[in-house]
Formats: sequence, C-alpha cells, structure tokens
Amino acid sequence: MIQPALSPHFPNAFAEAVHDGLTHHPQKELPSMYLYDEVGSGLFEVITSLPEYGVTRAEERVLKDHAADIVAALPQHVKVAELGSGSGRKTRRILEALCKKQPTHYYPIEISRTALQLCHRELGDIERISIVGYERDYLAGLAEVSAKRREGEVLLVLFLGSTIGNFSRLAATRFLRSIRGMLKPGDALLLGTDLMKPLPTLISAYDDPIGVTAAFNLNLLARINRELGGDFPLDAFEHVARFNPDARSIEMHLRAKRPLTAHVRAADLRVEFREGETIWTESSHKYAAEEVAPFAADAGFDCAHQWRDDAWGFAESLLVARA
Repeated sequence: MIQPALSPHFPNAFAEAVHDGLTHHPQKELPSMYLYDEVGSGLFEVITSLPEYGVTRAEERVLKDHAADIVAALPQHVKVAELGSGSGRKTRRILEALCKKQPTHYYPIEISRTALQLCHRELGDIERISIVGYERDYLAGLAEVSAKRREGEVLLVLFLGSTIGNFSRLAATRFLRSIRGMLKPGDALLLGTDLMKPLPTLISAYDDPIGVTAAFNLNLLARINRELGGDFPLDAFEHVARFNPDARSIEMHLRAKRPLTAHVRAADLRVEFREGETIWTESSHKYAAEEVAPFAADAGFDCAHQWRDDAWGFAESLLVARA
C-alpha cells in the first residue's frame, strides 16, 4: 500500500500505477486500491448486502456476539486505528463496547474521502467517541496515529473484513511486519480472515447474478476514463471471477471481448488488447482458521484469541505485539 516516489512524468500516483500495471508483462494488472473511488465505494457497500456475499454479515455476527469479549481482552487506555474503515458499519459494535468502558479516540484510515464521510455519519452518534479521519494509505496513516499517542496509551489496530486476503501470502506477512514495526509490545491487531469454503459459494460471492460486482470491477476502467483521460470502451470488457487453487484465492479480472486499443492521456499510454486478454484487478486469498497463529507469529504477533462464524466461514483473531 505504500506508494512509490512519483516520476515527474506522471501527474499522480494513480496515473503512474495505471501506466506500470497496463504495461506489465505477461499479465496486465491494476492495484485493487483504485477500485474504491466514490462510485466504487458505493457499489462495494451494495455488494456487502448481497445474499451471495456473506463476508460482511459473518463478521457482523462475530462482532455482535463477541464485542464484549474482545474489549475485555484489551488493556486500559486504548485508542483505535482502523485500516480501511469503509462506512464504519462493521466497526460499531467494537466501538460501542469500548465507549462503555472508556472515552475512545477512533482514527479511521482510508484512501476514499467518501468512505471517511460515511464513517463519520455512521459512527458519530456513539457516546464518548472522538473521530479523526486520515485520508491516507494504510501504513502512512498508521504511522501518523502511532506517532501521536501519549505515554501509556495502547493502540488497537483494526484490519477487518477480508482485506488481508487481497495480499499474497508472502506480501501479507510483509504487511503485518510493517504494522508490527509501528507498534509497541502489548499493542494489538484485530484481524479478519475469510476462510475456505465450497467453490460454488466462493465464485458466486464474487460474480453475483445481478451484476453489482461486475459494475464495481468495470468502474475501475470508467474511473481511468474520468480522471486520467482514458478512452476505454466499457462495453468491450466483461467481469470474470475465477479460483486459483495454488494460491487458494479468487481472482477478479476484466476480459477484453474483442481486440482493441485504448489510450490514457495522463499516463502517456497506448495499450493494445487481444480478444480474451485480461486485466487482473483483485485477489482474495482464503485461509484456514488454524493458519492464523503461525502466520501472525512470523510477523511478530501472538494470537491471543480467535472467534469464528461457522455459518459462512470467517475468523476474527486478536493478535498481540510481542516484546
């Protein structure tokens, strides 16, 4: 999630990422973080309510049933930073339980300004809460929050949903190590992981029959057109979700339905597509619940507690930073 230093050739990080990703060989790709502009964030909120997409409801059940247990496992004087808060709906249970125990400072960290605005509206009515949003990428925002804490304050980092699944296994370990590098011993990370489940269930969760996920994916090309002067013909691409058994991940792609050439003015790019060629836009890796503890240990955490939803297959794990 850390952006590279911008080349003076490109006006912003988005343009540079589009240039680098669409010239990547042999597989064209685009970073999944750019799916979440104002339109994309709104479409993803719709996806979380679809019957085929059970991740959000599973996590909400875990947090509803175990918020008090989670808070009881935390020390006093906790401040909360959330990486990728979205609308904040799933976070309400934790914050309400914390605010019953103590006044709570909450710092949602999002690259989407729209998501931060939704978060303030969703959670601003909780008594004894203070909300300060950071429009940053995850690690830059967390570094700021961690640096501003007072002596004796414990930091709880929330990384909910199944966002860790957007990283490969190796990249996920590196990312958790980066988080651990900003924490002090005794700080905690509440990590959501989506678990393996039957293949038809996985595929339908990322390729719903009414096409909301397809619209979410195709909006990435529409965003390039809007913001970077692109001329992608949206009707020439289709959404594809497929399972990679080696990585145990669902991959989302945009597949060209015919040969075409597209241009992106701000990225100084002319790119050709063969019929059937794809742009890889997102991966969602799936875990086994028992993998979380050794995975966390590799990054410098102990898995203190884990709560599961067996109806869908989801785990929420409380990881504590080791000395």
